[in-house]
Amino acid sequence: MGIEEHKAQAESVTAKFAVITLSDTRTPDSDISGQTISKLLTGDGHTVSYYKVLPDYPAEQLSATLENCLMNNDVHAIITNGGTGVYKRDLAIPEVEKIIDTPLPGFGELFRMLSYEQIGSSAMLSRAVGGVAKRKPVFALPGSTKAVELAMTKIILPEVKHMLLELRKK
Repeated sequence: MGIEEHKAQAESVTAKFAVITLSDTRTPDSDISGQTISKLLTGDGHTVSYYKVLPDYPAEQLSATLENCLMNNDVHAIITNGGTGVYKRDLAIPEVEKIIDTPLPGFGELFRMLSYEQIGSSAMLSRAVGGVAKRKPVFALPGSTKAVELAMTKIILPEVKHMLLELRKK
């Protein structure tokens, strides 16, 4: 079976997502990036079963939240946004990498390539990462709304149903 057949077979797959925003300044009302992720997910037939805004620091809050989401049967996939920069308080990437069993280096590479087309050499500062943790897709995105839209529309949504189908195989 080719990739197109796999994607067609996966078209009816839906999932419950956790959306976690890391920001010292955003609230649920001002979290445009988290709202954008949620809107794009629901528009593609998925649901958001968990949503939280956490401060960038300390890392223990994100670590505990990620572990809770991995153990939660109402969460099938996790998307974080924010906390991916190079500032010392940007701790999303190390925390997400700790839980990933199967890294997807192509996700970050593809994101940076597409981001370069939009913002030029600043794309090298992006530490976006993706992988699988306990058979659940996990993606860490930058906090900018444009970056979230790019990752969601060009990479995650076109592939996540196929990815979930593969991960659900016994």
